[in-house]
Amino acid sequence: MAFRLIPLGRTRFTAGALARGLIATAIAMSLSWGGVLYAANQSVQGAKKAEDAGFDGDAPTAILIEASSGSVLFEKNADELRAPSSMMKLVTAEVVFNAIKKGDVKLTDEYRISENAWRKGGAPSGGSTMFAAINSKVSVDDLLHGAIIQSGNDACIALAEGIAGSERIFAADFMTKRARELGMTKSTFGNSNGLPDPGNKMTVRELGILARHIILDFPEFYKLFGEKEFTWNKIRQPNRNPLLNSMEGADGLKTGYTKEGGYGMVGSAVQNGTRLIVVVNGLEDPEDRATEAKKMLEWGFRNFETRTLIAADQQVGYAKVFGGDSRSVKLVAKTPVKVMVHKNGNDKLIARVVYNGPVRAPVQEGQQVGVVRVWRSGNIAVETPVYAAEAIGTGSTMRRAIDGASELVIGMFRAGAEKL
Repeated sequence: MAFRLIPLGRTRFTAGALARGLIATAIAMSLSWGGVLYAANQSVQGAKKAEDAGFDGDAPTAILIEASSGSVLFEKNADELRAPSSMMKLVTAEVVFNAIKKGDVKLTDEYRISENAWRKGGAPSGGSTMFAAINSKVSVDDLLHGAIIQSGNDACIALAEGIAGSERIFAADFMTKRARELGMTKSTFGNSNGLPDPGNKMTVRELGILARHIILDFPEFYKLFGEKEFTWNKIRQPNRNPLLNSMEGADGLKTGYTKEGGYGMVGSAVQNGTRLIVVVNGLEDPEDRATEAKKMLEWGFRNFETRTLIAADQQVGYAKVFGGDSRSVKLVAKTPVKVMVHKNGNDKLIARVVYNGPVRAPVQEGQQVGVVRVWRSGNIAVETPVYAAEAIGTGSTMRRAIDGASELVIGMFRAGAEKL
């Protein structure tokens, strides 16, 4: 597989100061599997809907992701903010998983079921509940079972109060901070459980990002999502996920409903070694929710397969260097760049290395420089970091002066052209 980099844009500069911006370079590859990879000459924006993906579901917002690579197989209004309802419990669960992993919380720790948790999320609330008794103490392990399997609002409130002191602090500080750390830039939270609140907003894309993270980073906890029932306070409740009993390989994750958000779910299944994640939201009927999620997963398993575009540590291309003893630095991907493609081999892919540059010297070997993005039919299918394959030292004073003058002239020329 050969690579050729084509400069697609240059950085804009102002007199006296170097202004750094995004540079995109296209990668031309020969793909033996029969697909076609195009090196585009202009920016490509992710489409709201995959127009030629061969699938058009009924859900107002939806996304289908291959878990291993993060490759997006289908999306529809995937960045539209909506009320996530009980699917938001995944955020609370992840915060707890992460706290346990860091040693800040133990599964054996016990939290009290406050009157607030009991009234808002317990038996008197009329919503999904674990039926935890007021003023009782429940272990974190059992509260996680109640929140995940029974969708207990009381369990989520108890976890939030036990960790942060209050549910509002937990939502504002713990959930929001963790979401941003995971790259979920749009999500906002007003409580811990998804009960109606104007502050609760998420996109199906960010729910998919979260689900993938839980699956890959917390396998020991992910198994909870596949448990089909849980009994607490002598009340046995089945898992609310309809896929667990209707689809081969289904083992997660979470359903949700509020009047504002409609019916939605985050689901996942494994077949023939491939795991897919589906998120749908905004449907008007619980049966439609289950049918739509299953239909999308089955379509993905039936029509796609994984192909490797770039091997681990294979050179992807070059990034321009400013003020270095070399004018450019070789770039590699530390992990294989894989993408799900149609089995018929007719996908049209666009791949670009995108970085903030020119990259200032010195450059350390292994330093992340940018990302390689692969688009399929106008939608970003996968994004993988790329790193410097070598160290680049600081160049001579003359080299830095020449680079500065060159980039200044190019910036002035570009600025003048944009005014025409």
